[in-house]
Amino acid sequence: MEGWKDLNSIEDLDNAIALSNEKAVVLFKHSTRCSISTMAHNRIEKAAADLAAQAHCYYLDLIAFRDVSHAIAEKLGVMHESPQILVVKNGVCNYSATHYDIRANEVLENI
Repeated sequence: MEGWKDLNSIEDLDNAIALSNEKAVVLFKHSTRCSISTMAHNRIEKAAADLAAQAHCYYLDLIAFRDVSHAIAEKLGVMHESPQILVVKNGVCNYSATHYDIRANEVLENI
């Protein structure tokens, strides 16, 4: 997605959480094997550039990097779901949505 960085390691996650002290961070957890996740991905992709203009945005292929997905749940205190999108500010998740509730306009409102 345009302007988004891949989230491929726990080190990447730690860096993203640290960046949330300067500017909001959006984390999108996507399952490449799930049709609901594909639908959510399509919704977010339409607004990817707008989201990236307002926040540091990261994309996680949670099938390939399941350990990172588990670390997100542990470090941010948010139960793992797939698909899932989170907004992190000052090291704290202040917004999350899953499945059919993932809507770019709501993410933008919570940045």
